Amino acid sequence: MESTIYDAIGGAPAMDAAVERFYEKVWGDPELSGYFGGVDRDQLKDHQRAFLTMALGGPSVYLGRSLEDAHRGRAITDAAFDRIIEHLSATLDELGVPAGTVGEIADSLAPTRSDVVDRTAPAGA
Repeated sequence: MESTIYDAIGGAPAMDAAVERFYEKVWGDPELSGYFGGVDRDQLKDHQRAFLTMALGGPSVYLGRSLEDAHRGRAITDAAFDRIIEHLSATLDELGVPAGTVGEIADSLAPTRSDVVDRTAPAGA
């Protein structure tokens, strides 16, 4: 049986720790915190955990909206998307995930940019 990135980083316990630490960083970042006004943070963490689990080869339990639908109207910029990837990478690094694996994870999420970033949003938003 071939190992997935999800398995390599420690499965569900690692994903739980990563999502908690990741959102501490994101919600504490003044460049990103404004994107989360009025959002149910517990539900968001649940969706993120399920999405990342699926995206990294774990059990497919994500039942949320499509990425495009979930991010529509939020005016997310390329810079904000990049900050999210930076925070995720830093979180995984802090949790001891090898640098090569962190790079694989960032690369696996790169194609989602087109579903998340609002091409009509001003670049500095």
